[in-house]
Amino acid sequence: MVPSKTPPATSVILAILNEAGNIDEVIDLALSDDAVIEVIVVDGGSTDTTVDKVLARVETDDRVTLLHNPDRVQAVGLNMAASAASGTLLVRLDGHSRYAHDYITASLAAWHPGTAVGGPMTAEGSSPWEGATANAMADPLAIGPARFHHADSIEEVDTVYLGTFERSTFVTLGGYRAFPSGTVEDTDFYERWRAHGGTVLVDPSIRSWYKPRDTWRGLIRQYFRYGRGKAELVWLNGRLPSMRPLAPGVLVAAFGVFGIVAVVSTWVPLAAVGMAWIVALVVVASRASSRRALTALVAGTMHLAYGAGLWWGLLAGRPNVKTLGLQPRHGREESSDLD
Repeated sequence: MVPSKTPPATSVILAILNEAGNIDEVIDLALSDDAVIEVIVVDGGSTDTTVDKVLARVETDDRVTLLHNPDRVQAVGLNMAASAASGTLLVRLDGHSRYAHDYITASLAAWHPGTAVGGPMTAEGSSPWEGATANAMADPLAIGPARFHHADSIEEVDTVYLGTFERSTFVTLGGYRAFPSGTVEDTDFYERWRAHGGTVLVDPSIRSWYKPRDTWRGLIRQYFRYGRGKAELVWLNGRLPSMRPLAPGVLVAAFGVFGIVAVVSTWVPLAAVGMAWIVALVVVASRASSRRALTALVAGTMHLAYGAGLWWGLLAGRPNVKTLGLQPRHGREESSDLD
């Protein structure tokens, strides 16, 4: 029998804000794997009991470190955590997701040198709105065909949810960059990872469940920011990371252009686009296992908010993208910042 490989020393990194309800569970998961030598939590100014809970873990387990991020920007927090890490590998976790008990074990088993690995981004919700959002996020007509959402086998992809990767390459690439939208730092990082010669793999054995936004307003803001983030990448790189964002962008542009045509000439093109879109939403609703009407509303919201955000970002001009340096390892609990 071929012996299983011994995973490298691993650091778990988290950038969190107001995760009191879930932080103990996430830290327990991280510490349950023998390869994990430390869990580095960077708080972005929590106003609940998150900091108290992490401090309690710091006092009882010297593998847990707490840092404070006054910038309140996730990319900054993650770079701070990576700066403090001493492991060969970094496993990124979020405070608002639920993880399978073997999440880290499966991540380390899937990893090999030169790769970044992660599992599919799977949503689950407890409220009717969250459940409808989870339905929409499982349907390619609503969320798009990106394989990191839908893969059922190991595949090479352009980006992945969270991820496990070598710290040395992360540092060489300069870590995450902060965008005005507050999004796309992972898409940008993995694009640079692949340009550096690495591969990005999604492996369905790495299982986690993402908690979606629980209000209509929150969903609109989220997907508007997603669209704006893709526009920021266009300004930065001269191209989209993939062709997937074009669909909602074209939809919003068509509604705008054909709306003007309807006022000055004929409503037929606007009606045709509207009917085609409604048919797509009906298909999404028909494939949902529950909350079908609400799922259609969620899918339509995703499309329009994303497309509007894309055009807003394109018209806003070149963004001020912050390249965040990585610093030497800090102590177990102190305030820090990155230039």
